[in-house]
Amino acid sequence: MSSQAKQESASAPTSMGAILAPLVAIIVGLFMVILDGTAVNVAIPKLQEDFGSSLSLVQWTVTGYALAQAAVIPLAGWLSDRFGAKRVFLISVALFTVGSLLCALAHTAELLILFRVLQGLGGGVVMPIAMAFVYRIAPKDKVGAVMGMMGIPILLAPALGPVLAGWLVDYASWNWIFLLNLPIGVIAVLTGIRTLPNIERQSVASLDLLGIILAPLAFAALSYGVTQGATSWTSTETLVGIIVGAVALILFIIVELTRQNPLLELRVFRSGNFTRGILVQWVSQFALFGTFFLVPLFLQQAHGYSAFKTGLIMLPQAIASGVFMPIGGRLSDRFGARPLVLAGMVFVVISALILSNMNADDGIVMVMLPLAMLGAGMGLFMMPLNTHLIQSAPQNLVGRVTSLTNAAQQVVSSLAIATLTTISGNKMKDLLIEGQKQAPGIEDWTAAFNYTFFILMFIAIAGGILGLVLRKPKVDPNAEKSAEVHMMVG
Repeated sequence: MSSQAKQESASAPTSMGAILAPLVAIIVGLFMVILDGTAVNVAIPKLQEDFGSSLSLVQWTVTGYALAQAAVIPLAGWLSDRFGAKRVFLISVALFTVGSLLCALAHTAELLILFRVLQGLGGGVVMPIAMAFVYRIAPKDKVGAVMGMMGIPILLAPALGPVLAGWLVDYASWNWIFLLNLPIGVIAVLTGIRTLPNIERQSVASLDLLGIILAPLAFAALSYGVTQGATSWTSTETLVGIIVGAVALILFIIVELTRQNPLLELRVFRSGNFTRGILVQWVSQFALFGTFFLVPLFLQQAHGYSAFKTGLIMLPQAIASGVFMPIGGRLSDRFGARPLVLAGMVFVVISALILSNMNADDGIVMVMLPLAMLGAGMGLFMMPLNTHLIQSAPQNLVGRVTSLTNAAQQVVSSLAIATLTTISGNKMKDLLIEGQKQAPGIEDWTAAFNYTFFILMFIAIAGGILGLVLRKPKVDPNAEKSAEVHMMVG
């Protein structure tokens, strides 16, 4: 047997038990990064008070983190190919952990923003590399089930983040939001060193300098522009961000399509199955991240709930996601993504319909029930859809496909928040003018909230219609095997 064949045989997983330890390392690191993405949101008022800073400045602790992630995500595939998935994953988790320590020690808002950017630079690379890593080490007949297990932190962490952070802010201090990352990060790194397989780096022709410059500029500027659009779509900041981002994105697409070894392989969009799948993913993410933002805003501003109570109300969504995620993964191995997307979108549509008909005097159960349905729907099809996208692309481009989809996720989530906030805000202005009021009451908040979720319901319906055209990818085992060997010995 050749050395290449021996390496392939030695590294090929044979059972679920064989990948349990490395999967734990990946999930722990991923959970820590995603948790921090939502945890800081509930601490904004406390940070503003402690630092004596304006809200516009303190908000950059969230915005800077997201923009840093958007900037580095396109680099994940190239870094993984050039330096090896294991090395890049462990360095990224370590960088995030160091950034967490510095955030906990920050004594000014400016320093906290700087260290949050450092966190984002590490955390942005973790998600796409983790997804590609898990896909490569999973037994081929259990890909859906394994991706479902890894998907638990993707939906669970954003919902648990506000609960944990709200408790810490109310009963300890905001510093503990970051200090808790230290032992988790150390465990993830040490476990990863011992258990993650050495998937060797592959040759890359040259560094795509134009791609490295244009991709972060495009995604960061677009994220900034659409985020500023939540305040005004015609402001200088919004227009500059969107124009610069759009021009950089157009140039990036032109450059990447003419490069033999591009930073992101955009030719994957020639696959109609991939293109249809990613459109469905964008619609579902729009609904998901829009809800993550809208519901806590409504509960705190309209009902005056504390951050901790708001997080508890969001908890059923996290529980439902965690329950249905592995179920969706297992079912996808047998039925493919289409029936799961259709079933999940039905849950999402019904959830949006209930939320769009809430009354001002409805209890918290009327919020928790549709949130649980939303979590169930998303848990049912999110990871099968990710698996569908990966299987619809050439296997030697898996790392770059996940970089592409995750970079797009940052832009879509920012667009969802900005768009839905603008819709809600404009509706609120109309209601105040109509009622000749100076300040909104709970009825006005509820009416604006209902209107926004009514719009979101039709977005979910569009996602379900797109799901009808998905087809189960035809996976060639020989092609997968060849791609895996090429990736390991390149």
